[in-house]
Amino acid sequence: MHPPDNTPLRIHLVMFEGVEELDHTAPYEVFALAARLAARPVQVRYVTLDAPGVLRCAHGTEVGVRDGWAPHEADILVVPGGGYQRPGGPGARAEIERGALPAALSEAARQNPALTLASVCTGAMLLSAAGLTRDRPCTTHHLSLADLEAQGGILKKARVVDDGTLVTAGGITSGLDLALWLTRRELGADLALRVEAMLEYESRGTVWTR
Repeated sequence: MHPPDNTPLRIHLVMFEGVEELDHTAPYEVFALAARLAARPVQVRYVTLDAPGVLRCAHGTEVGVRDGWAPHEADILVVPGGGYQRPGGPGARAEIERGALPAALSEAARQNPALTLASVCTGAMLLSAAGLTRDRPCTTHHLSLADLEAQGGILKKARVVDDGTLVTAGGITSGLDLALWLTRRELGADLALRVEAMLEYESRGTVWTR
């Protein structure tokens, strides 16, 4: 769980058209602070399956994504949500219907069984579409819990659900708690506390773990 301190912890946040702003910015902020404060090198970057460029988020924010899809260069792949409850527009549901991103997530997990796949909010539905939540403990935004369960997920009533290589979180603001939990898991409790202090935020809710 804790490789040598000189081994970089590589975190990729997956971006797509219609992604929810806070789903990706909250984890990015946590991991970027961890990178500043940790003794161990931490690399965090946005990646996209499509051609790198400017993506438009759910509420109109535009984000430049420089890096392409490279899960073989990641230790943790974080999948935000957004747009799942808004059929017809961009977002997680459109990505599920298109099929390319779920297929890529499935292939990434197959090629690297040690890769941690994490999700915020309805990013879990993308992991579900990839077949990665079936028969595993998980959670998502409360409006999508029924769909996640119907697709074979084992629901846990927790803010963050850690099943080893699958770590899922509830809706939107849960991204803070997901990232703080992963910071604690991979880099230690002391560093997580320092990041919390910088954010002036205290982790909330229950983390379910084996």
